[in-house]
Amino acid sequence: MVGSSHEAMHRIFQKDPALLTRALQQVLHIPFPEPHDFAGMNIDLTEIEPIERRVDTLLRAETDEGTYLLVVESQGKPDERKRGSWPYYLSHLYEKYRCEPVLIVVTQNSATARWAAEPIHLGVRGCPSLTVRPFVLGPDNVPVIAKASEAEQDPALAVLSAMTHGRGPHVAGILESLVAALKTLDADTAAVFVQFVDSCLADTQARKLWRDMMTAIQYFWRHPLAEEVREEGREEGRAEALAEVTLRILRVRDIDVPDEVRARVEACTDLDQLIRWSERAVQATSAADLFTAD
Repeated sequence: MVGSSHEAMHRIFQKDPALLTRALQQVLHIPFPEPHDFAGMNIDLTEIEPIERRVDTLLRAETDEGTYLLVVESQGKPDERKRGSWPYYLSHLYEKYRCEPVLIVVTQNSATARWAAEPIHLGVRGCPSLTVRPFVLGPDNVPVIAKASEAEQDPALAVLSAMTHGRGPHVAGILESLVAALKTLDADTAAVFVQFVDSCLADTQARKLWRDMMTAIQYFWRHPLAEEVREEGREEGRAEALAEVTLRILRVRDIDVPDEVRARVEACTDLDQLIRWSERAVQATSAADLFTAD
């Protein structure tokens, strides 16, 4: 279970390590070599002395050019202590494994992204002995994926788009496109991605929209309404819940719901029909679109 946006922002790369390579190559335009193997590593960098130091995610990437250690740090806000710990992480990892360490910072906040991207210079001013240049993924460079066709091409990148832009004005379109991409994945992978996105949606309306979408396509995971429906197991309760989800999706998307549409949806007891309507509500441009194909 993913409990916070901090955890989700780096654990997505544990779920799909190749996404990290694509982000470096396609988003940051860094000529990072194509790995032919990944391996998760122990994130604990604590030494014999009682000083605990842990990175968020640590991956070993084997490439034709050699082995790289990819250090992923999820950063919610500026923290000047990182100016000391990040150089330590890279130096310690190089000394321990004799592999090239690469620092990638992931954030939802533009100001934090700008802060994190500033080089860290240690030593004489103007002639530092050590310089660390973090690579940063955030809302200013991760693409806004608001088309279903683009999301289906790279579902993991679409998830990262939803996570990094979860507080921005394009979130509704991103979430709608992501729904289509999730349907192309196996249920277990989709469920993990759903939790990642949910953990990163700080906006109440955006999170409600996302949970309604997930209920509509039957990802009954942590949604309170879905849990209630599942526990009751009654046809009547399921129909009422699905009708409410359908109408709520339209409301959250600022689509006007005429009384006759509301009455027709609330009167329906056919679960299959209600599921089709709730799925159409995600893409509908008007309330009447629910019934177009019937």
